Amino acid sequence: MGAANVIPGVSGGTVAFITGIFEALINALKSFDVAALQLLAKGRFKEFWNHINGGFLLPLGLGVVISIVSLAKLLLYLFAKHPTLIWAFFFGLIFASVYYVGKTVSRWSIGPIVTLIVGVGVAVFISQMKPAAEDSSFIYLILCGVVGICSMIIPGLSGSFVLILMGNYLLILESVNNIRSAATSLDFAAMAGPLRIFLPVLVGVVAGLILFSHFISWLFKRFHDAAVALLTGFVAGSLMIIWPWKKELIKLGVNGEPVLRSSGRPVVEGYSWHMPEMSSTTWFAIGLMVVGVILVVLMERLASKPELENGG
Repeated sequence: MGAANVIPGVSGGTVAFITGIFEALINALKSFDVAALQLLAKGRFKEFWNHINGGFLLPLGLGVVISIVSLAKLLLYLFAKHPTLIWAFFFGLIFASVYYVGKTVSRWSIGPIVTLIVGVGVAVFISQMKPAAEDSSFIYLILCGVVGICSMIIPGLSGSFVLILMGNYLLILESVNNIRSAATSLDFAAMAGPLRIFLPVLVGVVAGLILFSHFISWLFKRFHDAAVALLTGFVAGSLMIIWPWKKELIKLGVNGEPVLRSSGRPVVEGYSWHMPEMSSTTWFAIGLMVVGVILVVLMERLASKPELENGG
């Protein structure tokens, strides 16, 4: 999930869904309520741990954090050097995920079909939006955390891509990378700058997780098939976002020069999609798509094993 959430266009929620832990994750996040705070305040730590399903959340959370921290620098490099190959691999992952998310709908009636179409439309609409300007203000960073984490846990909606649209994806990714570098070198003074970016985002992430998990849980209980169909539409529509063969459209000023953000990076105002020219690189990319599909199939089979479902 951590690896998926770092990739623009890929949703950690999709990984949670196809591995069979999505609803367990939502219910665990929802358990951070008044009762949990009361148990914590009274020092009843074992009951608190059981109430929040800590045995499930701790390893999952550690995996997400370790993956995000360890992959941040690598992904910056890979996206700079081999963007088409990275997009191709994740396209294969998401393409296969459409089937595995959709098959959890118990009955395809008019309601689920309509919400499926709505989900596709929303995802495609998001893919056409123009990114906002980079903004490092405190309130906006909290908002990025709230919106980013909510979209991260929804299958098919990429928190990273939403952060790109909000203008702060690279700003936040670089802050994570800089914190990791400063911690590795024990240069605590160097943490001040990136922490000023990261901590407000973290506040928004925690608030968004707790509040949004209650809504998602209610939605699944009341309208399960329609909700899953909507998520299937999100996943299917997100394929347009991560199509490997696209070109960034850089915003130009009145003088014809690229418009730069405050960080010095050019402003991307959209993408131009195209079909690939057949070459060795294209065949390699197609091969990576197939690897992505196979990986999802293996994850689904692993997640559906009875001994795993029973905790064995």
